[in-house]
Amino acid sequence: MSSLLNNFSEIRIESPIEKIMNQIKGLITSGQLNPGDKLPPERKLAEKLGVGRSHVREAIRKLEFYGILKTVPQCGTMVAGIGITALEGLITDVLKLENSDFASLVETRVILEKQTAYLAAERRTNEDIANIRKALDAYIEKVEDGKLAVEEDLMFHLAIAEASKNSVLKSLMLIITPDIINSFNKLDICKDGNIFKALEEHKLILDHIVNGKPRLSAAAMEEHLQDVLDYSVSLRE
Repeated sequence: MSSLLNNFSEIRIESPIEKIMNQIKGLITSGQLNPGDKLPPERKLAEKLGVGRSHVREAIRKLEFYGILKTVPQCGTMVAGIGITALEGLITDVLKLENSDFASLVETRVILEKQTAYLAAERRTNEDIANIRKALDAYIEKVEDGKLAVEEDLMFHLAIAEASKNSVLKSLMLIITPDIINSFNKLDICKDGNIFKALEEHKLILDHIVNGKPRLSAAAMEEHLQDVLDYSVSLRE
């Protein structure tokens, strides 16, 4: 019976924010929205989609963080470009290949994240620290509710990438990390208290970044990613 259960996957219900983001990304990838195209005002979008304006605002904010949209004062929100979106499609194809390819992708993530953590500890501003803390607080709230904090985990790591002040590293993180986190969390990895272990590791990484300790920050990030690295290596066996 247990082996049969393994063939089923948990049904994930998307939030209104995720649905809005996916609609916008779908319009971009289909060519109905192109770089430079302006989105309708938040109020009209909210009315059309039948959701609260706050949901539209948060979806736009996240897509801006991902580099897909940009808001220009007194001009509105427009499509920033489709480079990242196109590359995301390539990564999705990679993840459909052999398990060893997934392992290589995870190894690449570890290399990138160690460097972003190192640079973040060197270059972070007070605003960066506030953004990382905000992402961590959202993660803590979700974990304490007994829920998987997949998106909150991603936002924490991307906030660190933003603090690194290296746009290329951030773009690569945006491409690689989301699919790895989603694949990793579909398994039972977060059970048996591991999610609380990850929470403490997040706090330690932030402490080293705040205290301006690049080497310790990178080492803490490597330790934090060890579980997902071990899992990816096991797929090769």
